Amino acid sequence: MAATDLMQSLLPRRKSRPSLGGGRHWVWGSGFVAALVLAPVLALIWQALQGSDGLWAHLWAYVLRPALGQTTVLLLGVGLIVIVLGTALAWLVAAHDFPGRKVLDWALLLPLAVPSYIIAFVYLELLHPLGPVQELLRAILGYDNPRDFRLPDIRSMPGAILLLGLVLYPYVYLPVRAMFAMQAAGLLEAGRMLGCTRTHLFARLALPLARPAIAVGASLALMEALNDIGASEFLGVRTLTVSIYTTWVTRSDLPGAAQIALVMLVVVAALVALERFARRKQRFAGGAQRIRPLVPERLTGLRGWAALLLGALPVVLGFGAPLFWLLSEAVGRIGEAGISPQLWAEMRATLGLAAAATAAVLAGGMVVAFAARLWPGGTTATLGRLASLGYAMPGTVVALGVLVPVAGLDRMIDQGAQMLLGFGTGLVLIGSGAALVYAYVVRFLAMSVGGIDSGFAQIPRALDHAARSLGDGPGASLRHVHLPLLRPALVAAALLVFVDTMKELPATLLLRPLGVETLATHLYSEAARGTYEDGAIAALAIVAAGILPVIALARIGRRNGAGRRP
Repeated sequence: MAATDLMQSLLPRRKSRPSLGGGRHWVWGSGFVAALVLAPVLALIWQALQGSDGLWAHLWAYVLRPALGQTTVLLLGVGLIVIVLGTALAWLVAAHDFPGRKVLDWALLLPLAVPSYIIAFVYLELLHPLGPVQELLRAILGYDNPRDFRLPDIRSMPGAILLLGLVLYPYVYLPVRAMFAMQAAGLLEAGRMLGCTRTHLFARLALPLARPAIAVGASLALMEALNDIGASEFLGVRTLTVSIYTTWVTRSDLPGAAQIALVMLVVVAALVALERFARRKQRFAGGAQRIRPLVPERLTGLRGWAALLLGALPVVLGFGAPLFWLLSEAVGRIGEAGISPQLWAEMRATLGLAAAATAAVLAGGMVVAFAARLWPGGTTATLGRLASLGYAMPGTVVALGVLVPVAGLDRMIDQGAQMLLGFGTGLVLIGSGAALVYAYVVRFLAMSVGGIDSGFAQIPRALDHAARSLGDGPGASLRHVHLPLLRPALVAAALLVFVDTMKELPATLLLRPLGVETLATHLYSEAARGTYEDGAIAALAIVAAGILPVIALARIGRRNGAGRRP
């Protein structure tokens, strides 16, 4: 799992001798990769110190303070929903056996395939006063006029909290389900012997032991909510991310946007600190001896079917209903006008950018992970942490930080070309999409580092020493020994990075070359214009791609025994 691999990659490694002779250049390469990730943060700080055209007091009073307040409310609401819903569903699946449980076990991950801006895009149409849901309700209740009966407007803070919670709860469900399934049955049996009911066992034993997993999952979900720009803007919630975008694009105030981005980084740091505080006793809680896994309680009859219906409701709302609407709209649109050449061009642009970013991310992750393999210790561990910083930074922050050094480099290249060749090159890095690929690398490098590092952990060091005794240096050993054995980890990391770059909206929206549209930005444009049916095909393609890593996560869960029963 990407989250687990990321957390493992941030843990310090024991000091030991290098497994292969030489290879110091890999450490220098790891330092270069870490510097590339750190550069946008430093550039952001430098840009913020330049001052804003709008006074700081004005920025604080009319932009930052309202955005900070709405962001806080949004994070608190989403956090409450994902923790309650994800934990309850994890206990339902792990501690009970009922009809359809095996299907529900992996189906509850499907909302991860729907980006937050797509679910907002869909429900704005479904729950519109003239949309299918309200028309059906008025027909059932006998109303003819929308003025006589209408549901509360989905464009609101409660609507944003609910919709984001529906797609982000799997971040909590996945690790908590694994934690419940791995808990020792002996602990719960001891609780029963002391007179605890099933409810008390959950509240007093299972839930406290699962606190570290809840903290990790909730922090990841909140970071995704903080990164969201499409859903918040569509639903009328002015978060910090939306404020950065409008300050930069609408007001052309880059220093002001940088100042808001720094405040956003403080919020991210607070989330990380809160998550670490919540799991501060993880080593103690996880040290219990596991003799046999938890035995699920059999639910039969009406209780069993009720459990299935309750468990399936989040899947229907967070995945089934949006997918059905997108399919129906896409089929109708294709039947009327086919797939436009513009959409094919956007698909090619999306796949090209995602492929380039995936290759760069894998290369950077390999350098960082292999340096840690060769020279385990404090230096490479620190470089690995620095290289993973981008995963915690929202896309708008990364894009803003990338723009400053890349624009400066573009100016240097242009001036050099004018001096040497007699003509300018313009914004060659920004105009070619290199800046956007750089932003993708900063944002998703942690996935590659964590996945490859976990793959290296499965390879015995005896193979390194055997390669060394046969005369292979680090490069030859990597080619002949490690790469073939790392193929599953590389494929999994490539899949996650490829799909996440396809779905990434904030960075793509801010750094895409002029005249280039991706599936995500096309969907954003259609939603901004209110032409929802025209964006259905693009949204469906993104959701279809998002199902692939969900399948991979489900397979990993089964392989690790998360869903196994005695």
